[in-house]
Amino acid sequence: MRKRPVSKSIRSARLGALILLAPMLVSLQGCTNLDENPTSSITPGNFYRNEAEVLGGIAAVYSDLTSQNLLWGYYNVSEISSDEMIVPTRGQDWYDNGRWLEIHRQAWAANSPAGLDDINGIWEISFRGVARANVVLDALQRVDVPNEAAYVAELRTLRAFYYYVLMDTFGGVQIVTDIEIKPRARNTRAEVFQFIETELKEASADLPATRPAAENGRVTKGVTDAILANMYLNAGVFAKDAGVSATSHNSCQGVSVSGGVDACQAAIDAVDRILNSGVYQLADTFSKNFRADNQVGPENIFVAKHLNVAGLGLTFVNRALHYRQFNPDPWNGFSALAQTYNAFDANDQRRRIFLVGPQVNVETGLPVNDRAGNLLVFSVTINDATNASEGEGARIYKWPADPNHVAQDNGNDFAFFRLAEMYLIKAEAQNEQSPGSAAALALVNTLRARAFDPDQPLAAIDRAALLRERLFELTAEGKRRQDLIRHGRYIEAWEFKTAGSPRLLLLPIPQRQLDANPLLVQNTGY
Repeated sequence: MRKRPVSKSIRSARLGALILLAPMLVSLQGCTNLDENPTSSITPGNFYRNEAEVLGGIAAVYSDLTSQNLLWGYYNVSEISSDEMIVPTRGQDWYDNGRWLEIHRQAWAANSPAGLDDINGIWEISFRGVARANVVLDALQRVDVPNEAAYVAELRTLRAFYYYVLMDTFGGVQIVTDIEIKPRARNTRAEVFQFIETELKEASADLPATRPAAENGRVTKGVTDAILANMYLNAGVFAKDAGVSATSHNSCQGVSVSGGVDACQAAIDAVDRILNSGVYQLADTFSKNFRADNQVGPENIFVAKHLNVAGLGLTFVNRALHYRQFNPDPWNGFSALAQTYNAFDANDQRRRIFLVGPQVNVETGLPVNDRAGNLLVFSVTINDATNASEGEGARIYKWPADPNHVAQDNGNDFAFFRLAEMYLIKAEAQNEQSPGSAAALALVNTLRARAFDPDQPLAAIDRAALLRERLFELTAEGKRRQDLIRHGRYIEAWEFKTAGSPRLLLLPIPQRQLDANPLLVQNTGY
């Protein structure tokens, strides 16, 4: 059984309605072998000669966001290391040298199975995205093409997002803005934060507020503000090289960002720019954000585009469903923890993302049996994560199967940022400024009104309630690790995990990267 999508070195993402194929340029400062010699005659100097070729290069930068790339390692660590998700060992399936339970138990190391696979993948894919952006930016200094300022802004924004991922997971990393291949020392996390902030603010001026339908998924001004809003909310973690608490709240309040502005106010201001733009609206139902036609949804701000085309689709359906619930055979792996499922109110429509009880084939609606011939039933609980049965564990079916899927590849887009999260970011920042804020409560209740019929508004708001509401709205969207760290909850004990060390707030620099670059210094405690 195939448990992992194969990452390809040559892949491009959809720019609007087209798939723009671009060559993999080997003169990248990427990350693993700093002495590698080019094996292709195609170079930035002889390829990027016109607008079409520049667009091809930009497509390659987008391609690293997808289900087969960043939405593998970064997503796995963000979710499976938290209290939301687990991949239990099921007989001979999903052991994989123990790496899945290692991630859940936060037991990784620089050269452990997870460190050499998922964690190393975050590093390599993020720096590959940076490198691809740098190659095209370098070429644009030597060619004149229409819309050049907008392309530069687009590339700087994408590069900044890859650095955002690196800052989130590893802290300080080397800031690279050229194409020279050489060992580089790490910048501090605070320096990376400032670099990203500056890049996004400067790029925003040359980005469009909206895109035509044919360019759906390409970055806009709203993308820069969404990333900034998230960064500012997390500034108590992201903007610091020391003093991040593993066991208490890391507030944005009292943390200054560029211009001396308080980070909480900066988060509110960034969200307000999105709200006041008139570009985005909440979808009328929660489920519309995740369907196969969600590319036309009004709520998505920044997405990883996917197509129902071989090798270009979202694979979340296969990761979670039982072997017989979909065609071709899913992998029967990823499950929700019981405490996450049980946290949802039974009347909350957002609880419908979970599959529990007797199961059917999601395409035909017909009942399905397990491998032993018994009716397949998903339990809420998992008795033993090292030896789970086929049916143990609620499954997260947030992105339903695409009716026109091609094999495992579904056309649902994945939103890194959508409008509902902006409501929650603003509410949390307002609550930090004024605990129990009525304005924050109103924002949260706006989202709850969409999820409950009849409405069940909260009567009061506090930090704990805001963390719960983020769980209800954003389960499985790659946010939980970050949220738990900000709230001082990440190293706590939960199902199948004991309390951990503060060092776990950052991932280890993978051993492969330390071996390749003698100037790198490992994170503290590893």
